[in-house]
Amino acid sequence: MSVGAAARRVRAYGGQFLLLAVLTLVVTLLVSGVPRLVNRLAEQGLRAQLTSEPPARRDLSYTSNALVPTTKTAMADAQERFDALAAGMPPQVRSAITERWLRVDIPPTRVVGPDLAARNLLVDVGLRAMPGVQDVGTLVEGAWPSETYVPDRPIEVALDVDVARKLNLRAGSRLRIGTVDLAGTFGNPKPLVVSGLFRPINRADGAWEGLPQLLRIIEPKGDSEPFTITGVIAQSAMNKRATEGWPIQSEFRYRLGIDRIAASGLNQLIDGLQEMQRNLPPGYALTIGVDVPLRAFAAQVNAARTLLAVIGAGVLATLAGLIVLAAMLATRRRRSEFALIRARGGAATTGARRSLAESLLVVPAAALVGWLLGTLFPGEPDPTAPYAAAATVLVTLALPLATLAVPAGGAARRDLVRMRPSARRLTVEVSLLLLAVLAAVLLRRRGLTLGEVDPLLVSVPVLLAVAAAVLALRAYPWPLRLVSRLAARTRGTVTFLGTARAGRSAVAAPLVVVVLAIGTAAFCGVAAAGVAASRDRAAERIVPADALIRGERFAPDTVAALDGMPGVRAVTPVLIESDQRLAADDLGTDARMGQATVLLVDGPGLATVTEESDVDGAVPAVLRSARTEPGPLPAIVSPAVAADLSRGGLADSAFISVQGQRYEFRVAGAQDTFPLLAANISRFVILPWQALPQRSTTPVPTSLLVAGDRLDVQALRQAGDQGQLRYQQQGAVTGRERPLGVTVDTRAGVRRDLGDGGANGVLAFGFVAGAVGGTVLGLLAIAFTVLAGARARGQVLSRLRTLGLSRRQWRGLLLVELAPLVGVSVLTGALVGAVLPLVLNPVLGLSAFTGGMPVRVAFEPGLVVAVVALGAVALGFAVAVEALNNRRLRLGEVLRLGEES
Repeated sequence: MSVGAAARRVRAYGGQFLLLAVLTLVVTLLVSGVPRLVNRLAEQGLRAQLTSEPPARRDLSYTSNALVPTTKTAMADAQERFDALAAGMPPQVRSAITERWLRVDIPPTRVVGPDLAARNLLVDVGLRAMPGVQDVGTLVEGAWPSETYVPDRPIEVALDVDVARKLNLRAGSRLRIGTVDLAGTFGNPKPLVVSGLFRPINRADGAWEGLPQLLRIIEPKGDSEPFTITGVIAQSAMNKRATEGWPIQSEFRYRLGIDRIAASGLNQLIDGLQEMQRNLPPGYALTIGVDVPLRAFAAQVNAARTLLAVIGAGVLATLAGLIVLAAMLATRRRRSEFALIRARGGAATTGARRSLAESLLVVPAAALVGWLLGTLFPGEPDPTAPYAAAATVLVTLALPLATLAVPAGGAARRDLVRMRPSARRLTVEVSLLLLAVLAAVLLRRRGLTLGEVDPLLVSVPVLLAVAAAVLALRAYPWPLRLVSRLAARTRGTVTFLGTARAGRSAVAAPLVVVVLAIGTAAFCGVAAAGVAASRDRAAERIVPADALIRGERFAPDTVAALDGMPGVRAVTPVLIESDQRLAADDLGTDARMGQATVLLVDGPGLATVTEESDVDGAVPAVLRSARTEPGPLPAIVSPAVAADLSRGGLADSAFISVQGQRYEFRVAGAQDTFPLLAANISRFVILPWQALPQRSTTPVPTSLLVAGDRLDVQALRQAGDQGQLRYQQQGAVTGRERPLGVTVDTRAGVRRDLGDGGANGVLAFGFVAGAVGGTVLGLLAIAFTVLAGARARGQVLSRLRTLGLSRRQWRGLLLVELAPLVGVSVLTGALVGAVLPLVLNPVLGLSAFTGGMPVRVAFEPGLVVAVVALGAVALGFAVAVEALNNRRLRLGEVLRLGEES
């Protein structure tokens, strides 16, 4: 068989081969392009997450417990260890480092001098040798400390200009540095001179972020406490102080660059950081802050990739089904040609060889075009070339295999024969059902490793969809036959003929493909709704009101001050204290049960705030109804605390401390979680504030819950800061330390943060692509289903039109015949999509996108609306495809040319 003959046949049946080529192109496009796009979205999410973190969070900091050089000087020894630590890092960590800093410190000690005495200032100064400080700072006054060592020269120190001026220091200020004993006696003085004042070129430069900072004054905690500052000295001076026995400490900081951290190598980087913590050099402490956001992002990416594997399996299985349908349609249209070849003495494989030659002219070229188009997608590629090659081979063989399946004899009127399934087919179908159930059970019990393409995971959705389609095929003809018998007793012919034909139609393969496609789309919709609902619950757990003000301690009148602000409808105080010991009696005898977090809430106030904020979650009745009365307080505790108290015989009387006061409580109920408590807190005790007994001191809130409309976050923050300041100043003993500023979180803001950033872009892409792709492919599969029986329907309609069937009755007949098939397909697919999240949810790890809140998939009323709308669209689309096909076939010619024209 020549290439020219094969090319002519391809041209003659151009529409069929064009369809096969387009499907092949789509498959290789998805295999090549989607991984790139997913990697691109993951990289963007990782960049956004790391950018939102403080730069110091990316530092790897080694701090020496003590540095006592032997044969080398202090700075030379520190530099050698600095380089050795960098060289000993795992390669994946070392390659991600973009900046690094070395410093050697002398702990802060007392300084005195006339400039300080002029303002009666008590100051401690820490001395720091920091190579490269001249490159990141510029002198304002004086000079940098000299590196030339001169005996008996005072220690030269350079200070930040703002720090120096606040303490009445300037270039040339002469001081003495020494030690202070417990009695406050100043001794062992050494001369110290301020050689110069500098200003940082860029205050955000990482060189200035070592602790304690060079650019800030540490405020005293009390009236008798000193101010603490840090100054820069020369390396030679540091070496001299070390040889004299001054205590020194080294810190080596290595900063990971955002552009050096790739999402594809995230797990390897995290493993490298773990290896550094395990192989810590003796005498050093390692501080790593970047591993927490990296782990959180890696969990999201792995969960998203696992979900994409499920969605991709559904989409690719649907495309495979469409390719099979396209091959079956092509061979069905050429059935007489292959039968004639066999009648003229051709071998059984002659038609298959013809089809193979034709496929080789079309499929590989289409696959190559799809692959090249996929390479245009932005992002790092995955090694998917073998998968694309395998898909190309399978699609190329689809048409020859379909040709081999063509019956040797002529076509039979199978629609007029009541076929009973063979024992072989029943065995296959029952085995398929059992396999689908077994696979789902094994997946639930075994679990999986997130982020990897698990064969069992990707096969379960396909098996369940195929099994559901088989059940639908076996079930839906029976009610149609009943309706057909009832319709036979009526006067009209449309309902009778339509239901009779629909009940006898053989649409096994098309129905399976439709169920796969619609099931994938429905799965995406249901899973997305479950994630969104779980995020709402997570936001309500974190902020069970419209706004939450967190601080240290607030004055009691802060509640009234907030209650009078515009837009505020209700306010309630909350007190949270962690790591409190349980006691067996009022004397504080340790119950030896571990520590617990104490949460003090005003039951009626919390109920009012949650109701006004439209927060879902009822406050336990025991907390709402508790009143001040003799005996222990009723408390809600965690199951772990309840079990410990029950074993210790303290369930009816135990004690716990709240802001220095010990309260007796009894277990009145147990809950796994409670609002305001983090998901990882498994031990807590919740007490009703309104029922506390009278004591000499009353608890003060550490947080405030606010309900209201259009709340001004800045005004809430200002009111919270003022409440903290009033508490500090109204006490019997007031301190000079300024309270830290409060944080204000709104429920809407927390919900927005849960849905933005991180790998949410990958997750959203998966849901949108799966829903849209499944819907489009489902409609295409319905079109294939219609075209599969279009020839037979055209012949029937031609005969009926000659017998007087009107155009209106013709449309009604189409609707009646196609509606059961479309309805069963869409409904079965929707049911599969609704069940799949229930089966797969425990192993998908989607709680990484909900702040740790378990994702609960429930019935969504919107799914019913979507199914009805999709069914209407699908039915209209099916009727339109049938009408267009009938116009193309010209029904009169169908009747005149015969059954197999």
